[in-house]
Amino acid sequence: MSEDLLDFRKSQSLTMGVELELQLIDRRTGDLTRAASDLIALVTRKPFPGDIKPEITESMLEVSTAVHASYSPLRAELLAMRDALVVGADRLDIEVAGGGAHPFQRWYDRQIYDRPRFKHVAGLYGYLAKQFTVFGQHVHIGCDDGTQALRLLHRLSIYIPQFIALAASSPYFQGVDTSFDCSRLNSIYAFPLSGRAPFLTDWPAFETYFAKLRRLGVVESMKDFYWDIRPKPEFGTIEVRVFDTPLTVERAAALAAYLQSICRMLLDREETVTEEIYLAYNYNRFQACRFGLEGQVLDSLTGESTPLHIAVLRTLEACRPYARELDSTDAIDEIERWIRADGNDARWQRETMQQRHSLAELVLESADRWRGRAPDTPEGLVTPES
Repeated sequence: MSEDLLDFRKSQSLTMGVELELQLIDRRTGDLTRAASDLIALVTRKPFPGDIKPEITESMLEVSTAVHASYSPLRAELLAMRDALVVGADRLDIEVAGGGAHPFQRWYDRQIYDRPRFKHVAGLYGYLAKQFTVFGQHVHIGCDDGTQALRLLHRLSIYIPQFIALAASSPYFQGVDTSFDCSRLNSIYAFPLSGRAPFLTDWPAFETYFAKLRRLGVVESMKDFYWDIRPKPEFGTIEVRVFDTPLTVERAAALAAYLQSICRMLLDREETVTEEIYLAYNYNRFQACRFGLEGQVLDSLTGESTPLHIAVLRTLEACRPYARELDSTDAIDEIERWIRADGNDARWQRETMQQRHSLAELVLESADRWRGRAPDTPEGLVTPES
């Protein structure tokens, strides 16, 4: 096989796995702290219920689950990983938190993790590498082959605004309210190989595209693509990368199950798509980042404009039969509750900030939320007196 070819490893269709990038927090100040190496060393002294590894700066780490076919085991593993991290964090006198961006950390204070890949990224992208201290949830969905992966990738593109809005948890960045529900993707969009994937619909065409970029020296591997959705041939998956890291693992599990249900629905409904589906892609993406569930999304083919929260409710209804088949009805019910009552994590963060008037307290309450101390509703705030 030519070294320019990408061998797409077959995996079980519709299986899923989750990666979460997490914040490491100083308990006294609420700021990020350099603790990744120590926390990883501590929690891996015993078998860790999942995988754990460093991320690009010392103030963050990434955990990932095993491959799962259904929602409940995925949720249980995420809870077990959370509990192990909390025990380790307590030993180190730090906190772990979700959220797509730390509200007030300064990018120039960050320390690049000492690994060749991260040093390469820092050398190539300069200050953008430290600004990459933002935190996302990545969800992998198993595919039969590369061509199925690419076609599913493109058909999923119309749901990207929903995923952004539902997971949005980065309204505060560099000490200010950005007016965005999701500011994290603005940092990622600065990278040249970000945004949407090119409209290639069969794997041999993608192999040709990749080989050309590699010969030009633009990329070395699939890791060099920061697309919203990218194929991962070594895993046999597509990887959806637009979710902010939620403030709770329960939300992370529900979002993954929602994506899985949509994929099951799309595979059941064979449709041919053209590149016209991307005409309104950047507009819809902006609407979701800026306004969250109150944004508007355009149908590129009909021109119809729909409030994002209505689009989510319609999709939930359409994929319910597939969710029942996948044993993830509870996840669909939870997401419907977010739409009808709770809102996204960005709403909770703003409401908490209005009560506390302190970004540091907001961060520490977010860490409590990660531990499972605070109810998963905007009104369920933990006060000093409670």
